[in-house]
Amino acid sequence: MPCLLHSLLPLSSILFPNSPVYDGPFAFNSPKPKSLHAITAISKTKSETRINNKAEDDYYATLKALNSKGRFPRKSLGQHYMLNSEVNEQLVAAADVQEGDLVVEIGPGTGSLTNVLVNSGATVLAIEKDPYMAALVTERFSSLDCVKVLQEDFTKCHIRSHLSTVSQSGKNSSGVKPQYAKVVSNLPFNISTEVIKQLLPMGDIFSEVVLLLQEEAAVRMVDSSLRSSEYRPINIFINFYSDPEYKFKVPRTNFFPQPKVDAAVVSFRLKQPVDYPPVSSAKSFFSMVNCAFNGKRKMLRKTLQHVCSSLEIEEALVSAGLPSTSRPEELTLDDFVRLHNTIVKA
Repeated sequence: MPCLLHSLLPLSSILFPNSPVYDGPFAFNSPKPKSLHAITAISKTKSETRINNKAEDDYYATLKALNSKGRFPRKSLGQHYMLNSEVNEQLVAAADVQEGDLVVEIGPGTGSLTNVLVNSGATVLAIEKDPYMAALVTERFSSLDCVKVLQEDFTKCHIRSHLSTVSQSGKNSSGVKPQYAKVVSNLPFNISTEVIKQLLPMGDIFSEVVLLLQEEAAVRMVDSSLRSSEYRPINIFINFYSDPEYKFKVPRTNFFPQPKVDAAVVSFRLKQPVDYPPVSSAKSFFSMVNCAFNGKRKMLRKTLQHVCSSLEIEEALVSAGLPSTSRPEELTLDDFVRLHNTIVKA
């Protein structure tokens, strides 16, 4: 029986018209182009010497890796594999990954981004839910101590415990352990919001989170404006815990299988706990924000009635320097902070 990937590759050839036609597992009609960069890694001896793996993380290498496990990307896991090594390079550059950095990668897939992270001198903790892909990445980097692969669901794993273990071996060029880790990942689109909610409050252990997301979601998270249909509690959450920045767009043709939408890279520079907006309780604050948006078009004196009476809400709004007729879509993060603190004091 022919490989499933083999039967689908003519479609991929349409997406990449300049690429040679794939002609069976691991065989191509024309020579592979030269790699865009030298693939290097840190040896088990932890020396500064790099070894050249001569691996090409591009169109061919990705399909070959999938064929080696007889795998087809699973829709249920939101799997779309990167076919362009230049995008991985740009993703790592956006995070300014340096020698000795400790990086968490969620969903490494075939290990193409992992390879670029290693080439940048990082120690990588790769967390992969799919056992087949976890096995593939483990095998690929089995000769390296600077890569640890966990076969787990990131949304359910104890990241602090795992990170503490891996950080014991992570040192920068000065021989000093990095104070904060980074997250660099080509995320499955279907878990992006959940992962962001889990990561952003971790400013005590992560300095930066750089993610490849669905472009529409990326724009909504970074550039959403007041009084717009895209303004939601997640915008308040993101700006409470981080300073987000849209980096660059990644066309859908860079992925296999090709998704229906383009992607984009976003950097979230995490705030340290001492820099969070001054609220007495983050849990209480976000509970109020979520309730406020339950009736987005309604006035806050209606949506927050379970917190206190309409009259008290109106008085709190005025005390916070806001109109008594305010709606949630009209309030900035600072406005919500002032309102919350006024209500708590009342």
